[in-house]
Amino acid sequence: MNIDEIRELDGKYYMNTFGERIPVAFKSGSGIKLESTEGETYYDFFAGIAVNCLGHGHKRLTEELCDQVKNLMHTSSVYYIENQAHLAKILVENSCADRVFFGNTGAEANEGAIKIAKKYFYDRGIDKTEFITLKNSFHGRTLATVAATGQEKYQKPYKPLMEKFIHVEANNCEGLSGAVGEKTAGIMLELIQGESGVRPLSKEFVDLAAYLAKKFNAFLIIDEVQTGIGRTGKLFAYEHYGIEPDIFTLAKGLGGGITIGAVCARGRAAEAFKPGDHGTTFGGNPLSTRAGLVVMDELLNNGVLKNAEEVGSYLISGLESIAERSGSIAEIRGKGLMIGVEFKEDMAKEIGNKLFDKKILVGVVGTKVLRIVPPLIITKNEADILISALDELL
Repeated sequence: MNIDEIRELDGKYYMNTFGERIPVAFKSGSGIKLESTEGETYYDFFAGIAVNCLGHGHKRLTEELCDQVKNLMHTSSVYYIENQAHLAKILVENSCADRVFFGNTGAEANEGAIKIAKKYFYDRGIDKTEFITLKNSFHGRTLATVAATGQEKYQKPYKPLMEKFIHVEANNCEGLSGAVGEKTAGIMLELIQGESGVRPLSKEFVDLAAYLAKKFNAFLIIDEVQTGIGRTGKLFAYEHYGIEPDIFTLAKGLGGGITIGAVCARGRAAEAFKPGDHGTTFGGNPLSTRAGLVVMDELLNNGVLKNAEEVGSYLISGLESIAERSGSIAEIRGKGLMIGVEFKEDMAKEIGNKLFDKKILVGVVGTKVLRIVPPLIITKNEADILISALDELL
């Protein structure tokens, strides 16, 4: 089918949650390249919103998933699952976590984190029911994670929201100190806010959050749905800050394109759930955890993590050079291959559209920010494609 036929079908049968999408559909991919239904090649610097960490058509991932599909895709967690147990082990051995639970999405993982905190204090008869999150954060679209998300546009249609999420300004230490108290069950943070324009938290603010969580016997919860699995040049973004959260969540890149989420916990948080407290039908099935095993091995043992760090630094340096020459860029932000380009004027959509015309895919946040989150296997030569195109446009 061509793009016009696909759009006609979509308009007639699919719920209109996305409005008018970018007018392209893809039928195949290789590395950071995607081929459209119209036979045109695009360079992908968006990776399915930071999901396709191994790129498209990755040989090993494809072969192992095909093998898994031929043998066994799903049994449910009523039974033991070998891949599930192995992936949990690898995540624990390479993080601060003691135990892992697999779901399907980032929203599910964040729901799980919230439930762990609530369950822990409920079991002990302790009146801790409040959560501190940040303004302009994004934690998902379920009713609980919408309440946690600090953006009015996502919350307004679903009010009254679940109680009680208190939103404070990112990097406002005074505001955070004033919000945390005896009823605080958890402080939930994205260390780099992706949906609001790739905005890192300051070390001072994160250290304060860790201190306050400990002081008030609350859980420090780090949402690593977008920042985790090598996106920032380290396996987890919390490593940049020298902290160890009580709970952290994963999704997006963990499956390399296959749906999977994970809530990871240590210490007392790891023991909060008892049999029957939580569950999932599809989460952690043989197929999704096979994908996770490949992704983790490629990151840890085949150079992908190092590549993300090195090419990320190269790409940021190239973008900073453009900023110096053009005078139209206010700031380059981020770590590794999670990068935000903020313009001085409201020109992000225009630049994003012009890059699309050049067959380069990036994300646009608001009116001023481009979000660049390419596959972690990107090369420096491929990074130059974006650098050159943006330099020419500006």
